[in-house]
Amino acid sequence: MEEPVVGPDRISPAEHTLVDVRWYLDGRSGAAAYAAGHLPGAVWVDLDTVLSGPPDPAGGRHPIPTPEAFAEGLGRAGIADDDTVIAYDDTVIAYDDNGGAYAARLVWLLRLLGRPAALLDGGLQTWPGELETGVVTRPPVTRQVLDWPAGAFRTADEAARATVLLDARAPERYSGESVLPSDVRSGHIPGAVNAPWAANLNGDNTFASPERLREHYGALGVTGDADVTVFCGSGVTACHDLLALELIGVRASLYPGSWSAWSAEPARPITTGSQPR
Repeated sequence: MEEPVVGPDRISPAEHTLVDVRWYLDGRSGAAAYAAGHLPGAVWVDLDTVLSGPPDPAGGRHPIPTPEAFAEGLGRAGIADDDTVIAYDDTVIAYDDNGGAYAARLVWLLRLLGRPAALLDGGLQTWPGELETGVVTRPPVTRQVLDWPAGAFRTADEAARATVLLDARAPERYSGESVLPSDVRSGHIPGAVNAPWAANLNGDNTFASPERLREHYGALGVTGDADVTVFCGSGVTACHDLLALELIGVRASLYPGSWSAWSAEPARPITTGSQPR
């Protein structure tokens, strides 16, 4: 599947591997939400243990998993190398909900490795049929271990030197007006431009057209030849921006540690307010 985002009319549970990536910032259980109702045949993948490595101050709250751990985790869920993955979460956009931003992490990582994957446009609530309850168990498989491509991830120092540095967090977190209990400091990386991931969506929570996205990111300084790095709170919702950029033909890199790692280093500068500096 070439497109990074597809509508429900393009999806067939018989032909695609559906993956539920619901996760909640307020501590609610994504697994419980999945069991209460999910797309037919969908399996659940845990953001914390499959799509992330163990948290640490240097790597942030959701470090990129090692290639071995990523392959093993997906294989344990029964997701094979040649499966075409369609990932989704909720569509409600709020401080503690999804809107596609967590499922985007799985889609972006798989596409980095050249594997077919796409985000369900609009999320769970766009599904026209009935939902299934309970837990789907697929036979485990052995996946090929593939190294992450060179240049896909940036260190903190590399991110600070990027021509365009985008912060995918909500405006109030970018400005420092709101702070998560887990964040050491509030604000943003000096020079970073706010590109909240929710701005990629229409009012019905589907992705905006490439034309609108091109205009949106162009206003933020993103051009075809720009060196673009994206970050967020912990390197997860930034993947939503990365998929939006792919939709307009811009390949960008991720700073995985993001604000959770940057703010944990006392020597690193921060700034507050609605402007980059």
